Amino acid sequence: MHVDTVSDNDFLRYQRQIALPEMGEEGQLKLQNARVLVIGCGGLGTSAALFLAAAGVGQMILVDGDKVESSNLQRQVAYRESDSGNPKSIALANQLNGLNRSVRIRTVDDYLEGHRLKLEVIRVDLVLDCSDNFATRQAVNQCCFEAKTTLISGSATGWNGQLIGFNYQDKSAPCYRCLYPYEQNPLQTRCDQGSILGPVAGMIGTLQALEAIKYLVGLTSFSVPELRLFNALKMTWESLILKKDVVCPVCGSLVDTEASGLSTAEAKVGGEFYASIG
Repeated sequence: MHVDTVSDNDFLRYQRQIALPEMGEEGQLKLQNARVLVIGCGGLGTSAALFLAAAGVGQMILVDGDKVESSNLQRQVAYRESDSGNPKSIALANQLNGLNRSVRIRTVDDYLEGHRLKLEVIRVDLVLDCSDNFATRQAVNQCCFEAKTTLISGSATGWNGQLIGFNYQDKSAPCYRCLYPYEQNPLQTRCDQGSILGPVAGMIGTLQALEAIKYLVGLTSFSVPELRLFNALKMTWESLILKKDVVCPVCGSLVDTEASGLSTAEAKVGGEFYASIG
């Protein structure tokens, strides 16, 4: 449902961010008409989703096939002890509905891959990759590149976090595979198996939400992908400009990008398939 004007109730609710000169009512309308896909409802995804819902993002799709465990509660602060054993996507949706009932939320209680993942990516304005393993990140990156959907990727482990955004409308831009140019390997370390301090995950997830809001209202474009590295122990930031890898198997000059994406016919029938997922 498209929103044309900011209602009186919405103006009162969001007045503190509408008051920002860079936002205004026009920016608020952009948020309320935005569709965001959040992949992973862990430490990053829960924090990001809470702030996006609070800001009034119109629609969110929450994807995670995992269930809430007691060990999650140390960093995944959207959940409660009573959520243990419940699907993360549904438990998070319940919290978001309690925070802001005007946000339309759909849950996918599964680990998406292949064609199902592509059909989710192609129908949104922005993807937040909050997953906890490299195989998923590589798959999400490829789908976003093929669909030309902007991607904000975050990760956190130990005392460290990282954040980067990719605008795949620009064919000359690098992709996540340029940053980590290796084949997917199921034996590689997973973030969910390592140490992590809760506020580090929360901070990166919150910054993903911040970058998402800026992108959706037109304050940033990610035209030059910049990798931001955070060391919580030393409270320091590093920033690196990412360059395109010409031999990248996803975005390199030898890749036939037209042949690798969804066909027009698939995109047109995606609505029926989309409604049946989750």
